[in-house]
Amino acid sequence: MELPRLVVVGHDVLEEVPGVCDRLGLKYTGLIIADENTKGIAGNAVSQLLEDSGYESDIALIKDADEGAINTIEEMAREMKAGFLLGVGGGRPIDVAKCSSYNAGLPFISVPTTASHDGIVSGRASITVEGVKQSVEAHTPISVVADTGIIVNSPYRLIAAGCGDIISNKTAVLDWKLAKKNRNEEFSSYAATLSDLTATLLIDSASDIRPESEESVWKVVKALVSSGVAMSIAGSSRPASGSEHKFSHALDRIAKTPALHGEQCAVGSIMMMHLHGGDWDKIRSALKTIGVPTSAGEMGLTKEEVIRALVSAHDIKPERFTILGYKQLTVEDAEKLAETTRVI
Repeated sequence: MELPRLVVVGHDVLEEVPGVCDRLGLKYTGLIIADENTKGIAGNAVSQLLEDSGYESDIALIKDADEGAINTIEEMAREMKAGFLLGVGGGRPIDVAKCSSYNAGLPFISVPTTASHDGIVSGRASITVEGVKQSVEAHTPISVVADTGIIVNSPYRLIAAGCGDIISNKTAVLDWKLAKKNRNEEFSSYAATLSDLTATLLIDSASDIRPESEESVWKVVKALVSSGVAMSIAGSSRPASGSEHKFSHALDRIAKTPALHGEQCAVGSIMMMHLHGGDWDKIRSALKTIGVPTSAGEMGLTKEEVIRALVSAHDIKPERFTILGYKQLTVEDAEKLAETTRVI
């Protein structure tokens, strides 16, 4: 079980990065992975903070989270004899950092500049392999340093998407319980309870999540960390990834312009909760209150894309049993489901 040893969340906590490195006993050069945008938001500041505290540092810029970027970072880490990596960004820089650190056997610190999904703390990464996004095993961060003063300035759509990713844990846990019952799959009651409770707390406090509020950011980041911890306890993404994630991954392959990961998972959870016979309208209401899209149109997707994704979702990661294993949908079933839940 890998868990973050230090989680620091709050205003201006970026300044604590060197102290975190000291407390963790990290040595030598820190290689910072960022993109053009996040370099200016926090990457340069992290580099200066490290150097002012006696560490050497360098910044590597990436464009995509793919095998090429990972190989480049690993080579840089070897050449400069890096002692640890820091992923500074939203999705791509952190995904590349956690994969590169995993392959190189180095610890990494997650420094999120937004809060759009639970990848900021999980041991899985979304990497493009031969043009297709795949979820791959990676390092759980040894520490998370989340500066709410920085994250609050990121687009609210990203923060809302993070809420969608967390709320979708509700159906992921139901799918996991179903797999335990029908496939005798290994199941962690503690991880499932933590994941479900995290989603419930966010649903119950939906009216408190609003733009330009550091308190809202704090709640979302804490929820994302809890979700990541649940996955670490389980040793897999099961507590936070079920049929709703299959739907999202199918959209990534089918849609001309996919929406954000958390948005797609959120909409997927509305429909999958209906299949489970649960209170899908409660999920939909919470998402709308927060400002997360709840329909194809709001995500910029077509009716046809949603239906195709629903029909093909079962074929995504087929070894992972979900409600779709019972109810692999026909085109007619998919259309009726999406219409009933007001997704189309």
